[in-house]
Amino acid sequence: MFVDFTEVALEAGKGGKGSVHFRREKFIPKGGPDGGDGGRGGHIIFLTDSNLHTLQDIRYRKKYKAEDGSNGGGSRKTGKCGQDITIKVPVGTLIREKKSTDIIADLTEDNFSFIICKGGRGGYGNIRYKTSTNQAPRLSQPGEKGEAGVYEIELKILADVGLVGLPNAGKSTLLSKLSSARPKIANYPFTTLEPKLGIVKYGEYSSFVMADIPGLIEGASKGRGLGHQFLRHVERNKILLFLIDSQDPYPNDTFQTLRNEIYNYNSDLKIKPIIVCKTKVDLEFEEQNQWNQIDNEIIKISSLRGNGLNKLVKKIISIIQ
Repeated sequence: MFVDFTEVALEAGKGGKGSVHFRREKFIPKGGPDGGDGGRGGHIIFLTDSNLHTLQDIRYRKKYKAEDGSNGGGSRKTGKCGQDITIKVPVGTLIREKKSTDIIADLTEDNFSFIICKGGRGGYGNIRYKTSTNQAPRLSQPGEKGEAGVYEIELKILADVGLVGLPNAGKSTLLSKLSSARPKIANYPFTTLEPKLGIVKYGEYSSFVMADIPGLIEGASKGRGLGHQFLRHVERNKILLFLIDSQDPYPNDTFQTLRNEIYNYNSDLKIKPIIVCKTKVDLEFEEQNQWNQIDNEIIKISSLRGNGLNKLVKKIISIIQ
């Protein structure tokens, strides 16, 4: 199951209590203080893993509590630190406090760790309070509480190319032809209900990542048809590849609708390069005049027969490079 949003309650461990202790040895009748510090509480850490592509594992565990630090001991022994909790997440994960728009962390690199909740510091033992005027202090500190809070975890897919189009525009077929991805393909709308990633190889050692975004409809920027859940994944893509069916009677209207929905969702997306593809040209009987109204270069393709795919890949490579 693909999960791209969840909430979790996190609580780091409390620091251990400092020790009040004095040396008790046979030939030292008045030993001084030797109480050690308490151990640090366990941290809660997010770690990115490129092998993960969903937040499914986190979704079913709503609360994480790290281990508390141990209390200090005699002979200046520091208590054991509490065990950290490491939560693995996909690359492209965003973290923010619940009901806040401020992003705490944007985890876009693989194998990157981020401490979201720090464990509490251990309290000082009485050895710390020894002075020239107070040779036998009976003071120590309690451990500090660990950081805690409720956080929203959101996944936005990282890809070089995002496929944008109405339902059944041929996005999944194109992805399956250019990469080894095997998305569900059928001749009816909304076959794709979750984003799919595919790696398109070119040359001997080069490749780019293509994302199949579920079909958008008019009103998607306002949340219609799960629009917000789908549009969030477009934000990360370097190139927006618009796919429009050759049999669409009003292709320019479709293009304008798709573009407006994306820009209404996030106006910053206007700076991203756009490629427009006329799909399923093998089924085209006659070209509609409205195609001439689209103010972008149009690449004609047939994913089924392979027509125009090399030209499309070269166009994408030229923009990426």
